[in-house]
Amino acid sequence: MLEVQSLTKCFGPKTAVDDVTITLESAAMIGIIGRSGAGKSTLLRIMNRMDSASSGTITYDGLDITALGGSAKRGWQARCAMIFQQFNLVPRLDVVSNVLHGTLNRRSTLATLFNLYPTSDIHQAIDILDRLGIAEQAAKRADALSGGQQQRVAIARALMQDPEIILADEPIASLDPMNAQVVMQSLRQIHEEDGRMVIANLHTLDTARRYCDRVIGMRDGRVVFDGTPAQLTTGVARDIYGAGADFSEAATSTEIETLSRSPEPARVPA
Repeated sequence: MLEVQSLTKCFGPKTAVDDVTITLESAAMIGIIGRSGAGKSTLLRIMNRMDSASSGTITYDGLDITALGGSAKRGWQARCAMIFQQFNLVPRLDVVSNVLHGTLNRRSTLATLFNLYPTSDIHQAIDILDRLGIAEQAAKRADALSGGQQQRVAIARALMQDPEIILADEPIASLDPMNAQVVMQSLRQIHEEDGRMVIANLHTLDTARRYCDRVIGMRDGRVVFDGTPAQLTTGVARDIYGAGADFSEAATSTEIETLSRSPEPARVPA
């Protein structure tokens, strides 16, 4: 269980995260929605300890995450993997080497310097790539792949950490609809098959409703909605995005028309 209590983050006079309190169960895939600047990315960065909170706490099974430093903080970041919108791969390296970077936290400096990996780790990396449908890309340079393939490599790198929690910061914002669907299906499959908590900042209402068990809406740094996809009505969406919003950031007109429905989350065949 991940518990966020009265979390606040200020950047000078601006409050990016404003007194957020939420309890997140490990058995859920959670979507966080809201306009750009709502505080979604800052919240995830504090959860991963890439940023520190101005006040408040985050605890995970009794461990105070906000108080960690040094090796303890690095250990937490291994347990709580981060996936980024822009992939953060090393373009000139091959795909399997990028995936193996997920083991850096448990390797010696010498092994890292000379790019030495145990055979078992290499086999594991290829197995993860195969699970994500891109094992045939293992020997290619990362920059030779499409955006959707690169994001799956980033997911594979996160899985190499064997994390308990996966945080995905706008993982499909730069992808076309087909690749976005593949990436979201991959995250959903990882949640269902591995039992990992997945928390994703998402751009559209439809994506959150389709793939997530729970949706959190943020506006101006505050949580203004926390419920199931079925509870995400047009009125609630306007509370999240603003009463005068045209929903250009939130959804297409089709998504608005279907807000009252609650389809089953998409599943990836085993």
